[in-house]
Amino acid sequence: MEYIIILISAIFVNNIVLAQFLGICPFIGVSNKVSTAAGMGGAVLFVMVLATIVTYLIQTAILDPLGLSYLQTISYILVIAALVQMVELMLKKVSPTLFQALGVYLPLITTNCAILGVAIMVIQKDYNLLESVTFAGASSIGFTLALIIFAAIREQIDLMDVPKALKGVPIALVTAGILAMAFMGFTGVV
Repeated sequence: MEYIIILISAIFVNNIVLAQFLGICPFIGVSNKVSTAAGMGGAVLFVMVLATIVTYLIQTAILDPLGLSYLQTISYILVIAALVQMVELMLKKVSPTLFQALGVYLPLITTNCAILGVAIMVIQKDYNLLESVTFAGASSIGFTLALIIFAAIREQIDLMDVPKALKGVPIALVTAGILAMAFMGFTGVV
């Protein structure tokens, strides 16, 4: 039951983008097309889960026993950067079109505060490894869900007659705010 609560909470109630405001740069930047948003979500899923596993193991096996907890942030950033490089190389070989579509936003996963935030949150919440992986997977699914919904809405907005002052980023920010309020409706579910 605890894992179901973690899943529902991380995906809907405490959505990493819409409730905690982490990962806003790729949320706004990659959400022009649903296909690109889905690709970015997949990359974030892979990096977030893998980074959480590796950083959890580093924290519990090296940093905590040696009293080096103050190196948490820098070691996590190094792990995330290495994983993003690995994803970038894989995407370049496996899916060059997705690699091109993600463009500059793929390296930005390295500095995506959502990934670093989740890695730090699992330690702060004192989760075990399985709970950490569940939380990371659910958080990345919530990130992907928000990204895809937002991309679909933006595709529809591009077809509409939007006032000149609101075209582009302003209407995107208004839409993101409304989407965040919609997700607030899940508050109290868990």
